[in-house]
Amino acid sequence: MNKEIKKQFIANSSQNQSEPPWAKYRSEMLKSFPSPYSGANDSLADGIHEAIRELDNLKPDKVGAPAFLGKNSALTIDFENVKASSLNPQMSSSGQVIKEVIKLFEGMPNWGHPLTMNNVNPQANTAAIVSAILTEIFAPNILEGEACWNIHQAELESGGILADLAGWEPKKSGCVYTYGGSGCWTYHLKYALTRVLPDSRYKGIRTDAKVICSQQAHYTMLNSSDWTGLGMDNIIRIRTDVETNAMDTNHLEEVLRDCHAKKIPIASIVCTMATTDANAFDPVEDVRKLMDKYPNPEGYGKALLYCDSVIGWAWMTFKNYNFKTNPLGFSNAVLPYIDKNYNAIKGIFYADAFGVDFHKTGFSPYISSVFVYKNAEEFESLLSRGVQAYLQARSPYNPMNYTLEVSRTATGSMAGWATLKFFGYEGFQSVLGGILENKVYLKNQIQKNSEMVCVNPSDYGLVTLLRIYPKGTDAHLQFDNELKDSSHRDNLIKNNKLTHAIGEKLFEWYRSSKIINEHCTPYLSFSTGFRATEYNRDMEDSEAVIYAIKMFPMNVYITPEVMDHVLQCIVAARDEVMLHNNL
Repeated sequence: MNKEIKKQFIANSSQNQSEPPWAKYRSEMLKSFPSPYSGANDSLADGIHEAIRELDNLKPDKVGAPAFLGKNSALTIDFENVKASSLNPQMSSSGQVIKEVIKLFEGMPNWGHPLTMNNVNPQANTAAIVSAILTEIFAPNILEGEACWNIHQAELESGGILADLAGWEPKKSGCVYTYGGSGCWTYHLKYALTRVLPDSRYKGIRTDAKVICSQQAHYTMLNSSDWTGLGMDNIIRIRTDVETNAMDTNHLEEVLRDCHAKKIPIASIVCTMATTDANAFDPVEDVRKLMDKYPNPEGYGKALLYCDSVIGWAWMTFKNYNFKTNPLGFSNAVLPYIDKNYNAIKGIFYADAFGVDFHKTGFSPYISSVFVYKNAEEFESLLSRGVQAYLQARSPYNPMNYTLEVSRTATGSMAGWATLKFFGYEGFQSVLGGILENKVYLKNQIQKNSEMVCVNPSDYGLVTLLRIYPKGTDAHLQFDNELKDSSHRDNLIKNNKLTHAIGEKLFEWYRSSKIINEHCTPYLSFSTGFRATEYNRDMEDSEAVIYAIKMFPMNVYITPEVMDHVLQCIVAARDEVMLHNNL
């Protein structure tokens, strides 16, 4: 558009005294919409700049400050009356609304703060954040070619890269970015049901096909089996090893043999690849062999093998790492951790599909989850449905024909794809290895305190779990007794209550900006049962489980000094709880 035409357009859009009220409002609103032309005054650029500046003002200005945004950590929502709201009769301004938005971030966890390590919630990288923001401006919908055009590449190339990491043939594989790990679980289950129960798409689910997963599997199994209509009662839980928390293949074979004998079809078996707390990896290759040994009865399709690898997937980036020459210079203590995790995750090769959360170990913004499938032709044809009359196929890639979502934003795909481009192999390796360096340091410091014990010492994952006992207790002996000897059940429960109280005290201190040794208290979490005791393998006793304080040092700003401070805060919280709670 030439300058004269652009000038005329802007002039015609300006407020005119002769316009009716609706047109005046419309003219005023134009100031708060992004301009479709370059060079014009653009409220979007100004708005983003102002919003980022205001958010930046909520960050702390010194080391050791609180790990939340702003000064007020309290919940200020009036939950009783917040819904008693109505639409304002008059317009506001986008600037005023943005100011109100910024207020809502007061007290929000600061994911980039080195004292934030409550869970696998890392700060997102800049390339991913900016890429995600850009999709909100022009709204590409990964529906079909016309609505997404070249931005389709982000999803297509992501699928190829992830398939290659898994050792699959990229050109024959595919992926769908979806609404979180729950979306990946749901996609896998729909895929499995459609494959195993061929008539189910039209006649509904009329057979109690089973979904098999371990005791450590994520609770989203309940969401997926419920929402797909299969039913939560059709989940079979397999016992897990008390040391590794991995699926017990002997128990799995018992279940498969029983189902096979009774001619009960298996829809899918889910291998969990790195749980949040215990870093459990199920033995995928062994599971595949058992599935082949006990196929579904005649008349049913082949069961699906899915890997819930939303956390563990990133270890595949060590696929080409030379552990002998160690080019990135990881410590001798950390190299075995990395090697163990890579060798565990590479079993994903034997799966039919796997899930990825870029917003976890991909350091990307929510939501950037991917369901990756090995056989694109099968998946896309099994779930294919008729094309709507108002949608036209403008490119060879039209996932509208088989995806659950129709309106499917490209925000996640752009964030995930940008991260893959930005990090590369060495970026992922450096970030993950750096987390483990901090973890090893932390474990060594725990070892020096006789009243503390690391309760996941054989865990090669990113999290460290500990229990701290009353002063004078031999923590290692006490924990060993609680874990293995049922006669110590009462002590286990008593010390679980202590652990719970310490976790709550640390959260209280985090929210109240409690100062310990000139620094605020970290944002930690705790687990109320990351594993069962050895005498409670069947989990029949809900209280005979291990509680633990949880530290997830995912933040790239965390240092050994921060780890030392965390342990000092835990000791202080223990002493405070023991003093006032009669524990």
